[in-house]
Amino acid sequence: MGWAEHATHRLEQAGYRSGGSRRQVVELLARERCAVTALEIDRRLDSVGRASVYRTLEQLEKLHLVHRVQIGGDSVGFERLDPKAHHHHLVCEECGLLSPFSSPDLEEAIEAVIRQSDYTVAAHDVVLRGTCPSCSEQDA
Repeated sequence: MGWAEHATHRLEQAGYRSGGSRRQVVELLARERCAVTALEIDRRLDSVGRASVYRTLEQLEKLHLVHRVQIGGDSVGFERLDPKAHHHHLVCEECGLLSPFSSPDLEEAIEAVIRQSDYTVAAHDVVLRGTCPSCSEQDA
């Protein structure tokens, strides 16, 4: 079962009515490699109202099917929680480009910190901020 089917099933189990707008938001998130903002989703889904986008994201977040990624300033991205596709993010502070990255060494270090702490950690998220190559070239 893919993420979209799993999310749809969990939404139904939680008693949320199924609808075409929700299905479109879920399917868009399932196709994305990385986080997208609610406004990006709204722009890309012409037939879905903005309120439906926000409502669906809120429901998915409540069910731990998506999580928020602080992109910078007031911008927040949403991406599906998929243990098989876990990654972190590089964010360009000039243009807002969001690039995913993975690092087994980083994951090992995070696991070591978790083992040494008193916390029960449900999830983690690393965001590195800087300037992308394109913006660096423009600044030179």
